[in-house]
Amino acid sequence: MSNPADKPEVVQLPAEPPIAAPVSHRRIAAQRVREARDRLTSTSGTRPAFDRELLRQYVQTRISASYVVMLLVVATGLLFGFWVEPVSAAAWTCGMLCIHAVVIRNCARFLAESPSVTATRKWRTRFILLDLLYGMCWTAILIHPTSSDVVSNTLMMFLMLLVIAVSSMLAASLPIAALAVTVPVTSAIALNFVLSGTFDNYVLAGLALAAEAYFALLAHRLHSTTLATLEARAEKDALIGELEQAKSISDEARHRAEAANVAKSRFLAQMSHELRTPLNAILGFSEVMKSEIFGDHAVPVYKEYSADIHNSGVHLLNLINEILDLSRIEAGRYELNEEAVSLVHVVADCHHLLKLRASSRGITIHEVFEHGMPRIWGDERATRQIVLNLLSNSIKFTPQGGEIWLKVGWTASGGQYLSVKDTGSGIAEDEIPIVLASFGQGSNSIKSAEQGAGLGLPIAKSLIDMHGGTFTLKSKLRIGTEVIVTFPPERVMSALAPMAEEAPPLQPETASTGTADDKRRARNRPIMNAGTGL
Repeated sequence: MSNPADKPEVVQLPAEPPIAAPVSHRRIAAQRVREARDRLTSTSGTRPAFDRELLRQYVQTRISASYVVMLLVVATGLLFGFWVEPVSAAAWTCGMLCIHAVVIRNCARFLAESPSVTATRKWRTRFILLDLLYGMCWTAILIHPTSSDVVSNTLMMFLMLLVIAVSSMLAASLPIAALAVTVPVTSAIALNFVLSGTFDNYVLAGLALAAEAYFALLAHRLHSTTLATLEARAEKDALIGELEQAKSISDEARHRAEAANVAKSRFLAQMSHELRTPLNAILGFSEVMKSEIFGDHAVPVYKEYSADIHNSGVHLLNLINEILDLSRIEAGRYELNEEAVSLVHVVADCHHLLKLRASSRGITIHEVFEHGMPRIWGDERATRQIVLNLLSNSIKFTPQGGEIWLKVGWTASGGQYLSVKDTGSGIAEDEIPIVLASFGQGSNSIKSAEQGAGLGLPIAKSLIDMHGGTFTLKSKLRIGTEVIVTFPPERVMSALAPMAEEAPPLQPETASTGTADDKRRARNRPIMNAGTGL
């Protein structure tokens, strides 16, 4: 009698160690080299492209605020016309408007010119000089001799703050230009207040210098924010470019892989026929020669050679079949022929097929099956191949006198599992991902006399994955290996409970006016005699 199978302990396979991506390191190194080169070729310490973009933003700001500046100049000229001679105020207003027109014209020319590093430096110097001239003109009107009363000082202070604020905002993308506009105005106003010699004017001079420092710091912060925005946008554009390049490379690699896969499928489809045809002849003729059907060999060694040829041909045919099965699975062309399969019967049949091979090596196989297990919905051929691959591997790597346990039972979730455990040499923990890969072999497999192609475990894992199950491999060196495959509960064909309701009558009851005895006799009448009068 078989004992109830133990519940399997499902463990996760060890994950492959993370591999450092050399592409990221190369990208960081290239970025550092590019930044160092840009700083060497830039006049402001940033990238040349950023210099051009900052200058472009400065130009666009000056053009968009041109009407505001003109309104400020005209209003200032009209206001100062009440304190100074109207002719001088009108002359200053015309001069300021001319300078402003020159600045706007140069801004338009800058936008129309093709970008270059030399042209950017030239335009940057030109705009700084124009802003310096612009600030000197504001200084000329603000320090014009007027009365030294409180109203005049307040008006002068107000206009100075207004000019500094507007100029700092307009030239925030070019901090040197902002300083070229505001420093002459602030210095002249502060000096004018200091030369007056009163305490109130000293306080106004200090306020003027503090305002200059505040707006200079504000312009610097605005410049830093704008530069950070440009850097973020450049990084985003670079990342988008890299993603597009990676996508194009990936698409090209995918097309090449698909073409290679098609070529491989065609090669295997053609070579399978080309290989199997001569193999069948080799197997057939070697079988005839080994069996000595047409007479005994004159030399007995020829019989042994014929057996070796036949065994080699069988091994080669099995290898070709495994390669073809794996290629169909990887290509997604392996179709499951699903039907009701008894997992216990399949395992028992596979044990019977390999029992002679295990007995010749002195290996004992124990069966531990649970009773009354229902069938599962799956592919019987695939299930049989899974069991044969696992059991043949255990027999291959179990030494003489070892033991193998075959277990079939229920999983904790209601599915069914198969466990193949041996007392073989085991597999190192770091070699488990290798043996589960196609054509992968561990060190013990390479040292073994019975080497294979390394396709048994990958084929078994792929087939159980197609059934929606799990594949778990546990092994320790010099202790043994256990492989557990599970079928999900959805594939277990549980028996249906009987229906509680009564079955409908085979014949519909006809309305009749007969007595109860007649109805009882008609109900008990045999079906085959109904309507015959018997």
